Parts: sequence; C-alpha cells; structure tokens
Amino acid sequence: MFLRDEALSRRSFLKNLGGGFGYVALAGLASEAAAYENPLSPRAPHFRPRAKRVIFLFMQGGPSHVDTFDHKPLLKRDDGQNRTVAPDASGRRFGGVLLAPQWEFRRHGQSGLWISDLFPNLAKHADSLCLLNGMHTDNPAHPQATLQMHTGTAQFVRPSVGAWVLYGLGTDNRNLPGFISLNPAPNANYGAAFLPAAFQGTAVGGSAASKQIPNIASALPADRQRRQLDFVQSMNRGFLERSGGNDEIEGVIGSFELAFRMQSAVPEVMDLTREPKATRDLYGTGDFANQCLLARRFAEAGVRFIEVGHRGWDNHGNLRAGLTRNCEAIDRPIAALIQDLKQRGMLDETLIVWGGEFGRTPSGQSRDGRNHNNRGFSMWMAGGGVKGGLAYGSTDDYGFTAVSGRMHVHDLHATVLHLMGLDHEKLTYRYAGRDFRLTDVHGHVVREILT
Repeated sequence: MFLRDEALSRRSFLKNLGGGFGYVALAGLASEAAAYENPLSPRAPHFRPRAKRVIFLFMQGGPSHVDTFDHKPLLKRDDGQNRTVAPDASGRRFGGVLLAPQWEFRRHGQSGLWISDLFPNLAKHADSLCLLNGMHTDNPAHPQATLQMHTGTAQFVRPSVGAWVLYGLGTDNRNLPGFISLNPAPNANYGAAFLPAAFQGTAVGGSAASKQIPNIASALPADRQRRQLDFVQSMNRGFLERSGGNDEIEGVIGSFELAFRMQSAVPEVMDLTREPKATRDLYGTGDFANQCLLARRFAEAGVRFIEVGHRGWDNHGNLRAGLTRNCEAIDRPIAALIQDLKQRGMLDETLIVWGGEFGRTPSGQSRDGRNHNNRGFSMWMAGGGVKGGLAYGSTDDYGFTAVSGRMHVHDLHATVLHLMGLDHEKLTYRYAGRDFRLTDVHGHVVREILT
C-alpha cells in the first residue's frame, strides 16, 4: 500500500512528504515498490523531536476558563456589575453583567500556579502543567470550533491533527492503528479527509473497559482465517497486477493485513484486568478513568496519537452542578495519567494536551451559566518538551478576550507538530492543485513554552 495524492506517481509520492523528507527516510530500501507496502512504517522526523506521542484530552462543549485555570480576582470583586472591556484588535468591545468565579482559586506547587478548587488532584501536578491562558479561535459555534480545533479549519473537511502526525511519522507498532480516538467527537474530527485512509483515526465508540473496536472479532480460528485471507489477498494482488497499479486496491490489501494483526493485539491492549489493582485504583472508576488508563496502555504499545473525549461542557445553565460533575469525573484520572507516565519514565516523551473548542464568557446567563467565548480561553499542556509550572498568556481583567501571549489554534497545532519533530510549514500534501498543510498559511511555534 502506498500514499495516494490524486493521480500522483509513486516517485512523486516520495517527494510529497514534507518537502522531500519522506524520500530521505525511505531511501535505501531494496526497491521503490517496497516503500508502499506499509505507509504506516516509522519515518524520520524533520528534526529531533521532544515527544514521541500525543494524548489529547478533548473536553467537548467549552470548559469555563474563569472557573478552572484563569484566575480573575477582579471578576470576583465586580460580581453582578455591568462591565465592558477595551476594544480588541478588531475594534469590538465585549462585556455584560459579570458572574464571579464559582470556585476559589489557590496557588499550587513550587511554581505557585493558580488552579481552581475543582481540581484538587490535578493541582498536585501543578509544576508539570503549562497553562495556556491566551488561547483564541475563530468561531463561537460548537461544530465549527470543534472542527477547527481538530483540523485547523471550519470551512470544509480537512485531515485531523492526528492524521497529519501519523502521515508525517508513521507508527511504532505495526499491529495497532497509529491514531486512536476514544469516545470520539464526530468522525470528521478524526478523519483523514484527502490524505490516504490509512492515516485516519480508529474510533472506539464506547468508553467502558469492556468496549472493543467494532468488527474486530472473527468466528473462524486464526489458522483457518489466515488461509481464507491468503486466498482473498491472492485475488486482490492478481487484480492489482492486471490493473497496472491502483492505490485503492493496495489500500484494501494493507487494511486487511492490519485488521488481521489487530485481532490479537487490540484485545490484549484493551484488557484492563492485566493492570495491577494498585494502578486501577489510582485511576479510579468510571468511563473516563478507563479511557485514561487505555490511553496510557495504547501509548506504551506504540500508538502515535491518542484522543480521549469527554462531553457535556456546554454550561449555558446549571454551571455549578455541571462543572462539579465534569471535573469530578476527570480530575483523578488525569492526575493518575500524569503520575503513571512519570513513574514509567514516559511523561518526558509524551505530550498531553487538555482543552475544549473554546471557553465561556465572564458574563453570566441566569446567574448559573455562561455563554460561548472564542476570543479568550485556557488550555494546558504537560510533558513532551513543554515547561512545567508556567502560566503563558493572559486574558483581560475579566476574561473576555486574550490580550497577551495570544495563541491561536494554528499556533497550537504548529507547536504540537514541532514537539513531535515536524515542521508545520514543510509537512504538506498536494491535493486539488495546491500544497495543503495543517496550519494552512498561518501559525507559528510558541517557543516561549518549550524546554
């Protein structure tokens, strides 16, 4: 199987990977055809990476930054007052009747990071966290902002960040998918779009420990299934030879082989009973706890990009009860994930990214809710080459809009790729007559947060 770029020739494919780095990585193989047997084979990065893998913890719906990681004492002081902040870069003013943070903020760790009482367990790892308090994105609507957070654009479907990482680097375990999405957002957010289908994410729809990748089991014994598959593949290869070479046929051949290997590898990795009781107790119980433990197991097994989804953060109302419930569900498992990775010596080479598609307004809705806010919000990173114990960027005094250390989603993507050893300007794919990249014509690496 080989990468496909519309009607590109096999030789031009080698030049298509990031301005030629794919050709260097694949050079020296016995023949050019060998380069197409498995497009997921490991490939050399553009430069030495800080991280080997990414775990993206996506909180769908938009967590309130002013109640979690963005400390705003003036918002607390001026609760209930009508305030308008200075115009942003576009000249627009923002404001409304302020709603104070509903939880106390305290300093944690030697770094003294301000973290809300919603996260008592995560706060113990404050010195590992890099808070990004100057985030902003283009659109305040959930579908568009979610799509941009995953693909870099809200205009039409493009490859997800996980697909780009897999396209650039391949995977370290030929028996597992290189990109897995646990409890995923809609499929466009983990898809490959115009990249070859080999680079799309594999969705594990349910989050319970007993849930498996669908359609992975076979009713036949392994030896009989292998004979059956060999027969089918011989026909596929005969069809491929008669066709003179066809990307889609080669893709089918490769996907059948990966699916066969996955039948034994996936159930083993997803069997949480193999974990010591002490480790399972560390993560706690519940769907998200199981997801985080699975994420660590997939990371340890060589999966390149793992997304863990958690829904229900759209708190227009019921803010106090909703945020309490959500943070109680994720606080202990995420703290356990960080601790577990540290104990295994994996955190330094694993980039954890936490956040939603946008934040919430400092102004309230019915005194127990907040509206969408794409102009300023918080995310955080840990491990994988970022500085711990750092709060980078800020919003205005109340949290309406990012004013310093402004970091667009394009900048986030450029920085993630950089930490994986990929130059976001060179990781391109020619489609419809132009070279596309994750960051389009935007984005810069935020070097201030790098170790």
